[in-house]
Amino acid sequence: MNYQIKASSLSNEDAVIHIKESNIDFGTTPKTAETLPNPAELFLGSFAACMLKNVERFSTMMKFNYSKATLDVNATRLENPPRMDNLIYNLTIYSNDKKLNTDLLKKNIEKYGTIYNTIKLSCNISGTIKTLENV
Repeated sequence: MNYQIKASSLSNEDAVIHIKESNIDFGTTPKTAETLPNPAELFLGSFAACMLKNVERFSTMMKFNYSKATLDVNATRLENPPRMDNLIYNLTIYSNDKKLNTDLLKKNIEKYGTIYNTIKLSCNISGTIKTLENV
């Protein structure tokens, strides 16, 4: 499989990533530092998207039901050279399904997640998966 995206920016303006029919604005100027995602946050967003896509994918393969999943992701930016490290995630799956095996789900995400495995080559990743019953 091959992937492609396009991105564009104007001088002294913020930028846009063009993916399929979506446009994702991101900050490149100080005036939007508090309102638009920056490249590091988009990087973490890609990791989150990979994990949540795999929750959906494996819910079918592992035959479990869930109503929603939430994910918190944190990472540390190191200075020399500038890079991300110590990525920590907490995934919560809202489900009453007793067939949901979070240990197996975690193993599958770690083994088959494309972005997960790409990041793992250069960054420490640790995290937890927990379930909460639907209320």
